[in-house]
Amino acid sequence: MSTRLSALAPQQSTVSARLPQEAGNFLLPLARAAIAEQLGTTHAASDAAAWLREIGASFVTLMQQDQLRGCIGTLEAHRPLLLDVKANAIAAAFRDPRFKPLERHEFNSIRVEVSVLSAIESVAFRDEEDALAQLRPEIDGVIFEYGYHRSTFLPQVWGDFHDPRVFLGSLKYKAGLPPDFWDSAVKLSRYTVSKWSEQ
Repeated sequence: MSTRLSALAPQQSTVSARLPQEAGNFLLPLARAAIAEQLGTTHAASDAAAWLREIGASFVTLMQQDQLRGCIGTLEAHRPLLLDVKANAIAAAFRDPRFKPLERHEFNSIRVEVSVLSAIESVAFRDEEDALAQLRPEIDGVIFEYGYHRSTFLPQVWGDFHDPRVFLGSLKYKAGLPPDFWDSAVKLSRYTVSKWSEQ
């Protein structure tokens, strides 16, 4: 997944903790409608909920036949959730560098997933073993930082790795470092998500 990873300063308070249970009924259609508009078609969506105007950070993931088709997100909350979801949906569909831009004939074959992030918190640890012991599989999204090397995995990615050591090794590899790399200057942060997926 591609990510905005610049400026990992403390976040403004995000909307994530205050989202209603039915938030997906708004967020998923809004993401799909943003993609539809770029393709010259339409999809019904409502932006009437007041909480959509609160500052929030999101990821939009597109799946096609159970395979990733695009994933773009924002780590630091800096704009209304409504605008963040729309922008990330368009980016996931048309600007993920791993995939060709989505074409109109694919529109009905994709499944949209929206994840809204909590505020980011730093993880304090003595060494790699201590860091691994603190990671919570299936719960934590993790941000790895070492100098200009940065990467993140959403909590959903735990399903691909399960073991914290393999998870962290893959995160290092994604950042352009060997899976067994470690240095005292490594920084880790984590977040949780509220997630909704189209059926």
